Amino acid sequence: MTSTELLSRIEAGKRAVMAQTELMLRDFGHVKSEWKYDGTRVTAADVAISENIFRELGAQFDDDYFSEELAVTEAPIPLTKRFTWVLDPIDGTNNYATGIPYCAISLALLENGMPVYGIVYDMARRVLIHGGPGFGVWDGDHVAQVKATPPDAQSMLGFHSPYDKVFAPHAAVLVENFKIRGLGSSTLHLAYVAVGLLDGTVDHNVRIWDIAAAVPLVWAAGGEVQFLNGEQFPMKVFNLKMDRIQFIAGNATVCAKLRGLLKA
Repeated sequence: MTSTELLSRIEAGKRAVMAQTELMLRDFGHVKSEWKYDGTRVTAADVAISENIFRELGAQFDDDYFSEELAVTEAPIPLTKRFTWVLDPIDGTNNYATGIPYCAISLALLENGMPVYGIVYDMARRVLIHGGPGFGVWDGDHVAQVKATPPDAQSMLGFHSPYDKVFAPHAAVLVENFKIRGLGSSTLHLAYVAVGLLDGTVDHNVRIWDIAAAVPLVWAAGGEVQFLNGEQFPMKVFNLKMDRIQFIAGNATVCAKLRGLLKA
């Protein structure tokens, strides 16, 4: 049975994300940006959205709160509470800063380290995607699910050029077998798998805040997320300096096809 503690957090999380959409849209394409220590871009909007969401939630719940825009610590920070929030205030900051609309607010709720609900504001379509195991997935006002069809030459795959060029050969294999879409947002690639817009996705570049909200969406929509370099959940610590995560996602037949192609 779903607890009132969980339900109250889900509703509060949706409200907190939607309260930041006006700010996100207002500053889109003309906000000043800087480059962080790890070569990723950050804007004033990222910081403001992060602070605003956690201020609103923190006034209601005594939980753990982790954001991509936290100050860097020398050691990973352990999770200590039953509920944890993991936030990427703008996934796709390069797109956001330069005026490309594929970006998202990505807020995950974890219980005992496991993602139980994801809340993703898709700025490109002005839609809130949300859901989790036992709840189903909603794409705006519509119930959604992962595509059930087996992969073929017309299947669309989300894929970004790998940060580590040792994985560059994967690009050639995937281009030969799928229609590729590189949106610049790993959150949206995975969320679009959950709502049936993409057949699958492959990524070598992400960290936990990029995908924590979209993983439960895929699970709830009948799909699979398979990690290729170690399981990521239950999450026990938050580490801004963590290694990049590699994963594939889609329905079971898509994942089997991807594993075969990538020899994973």
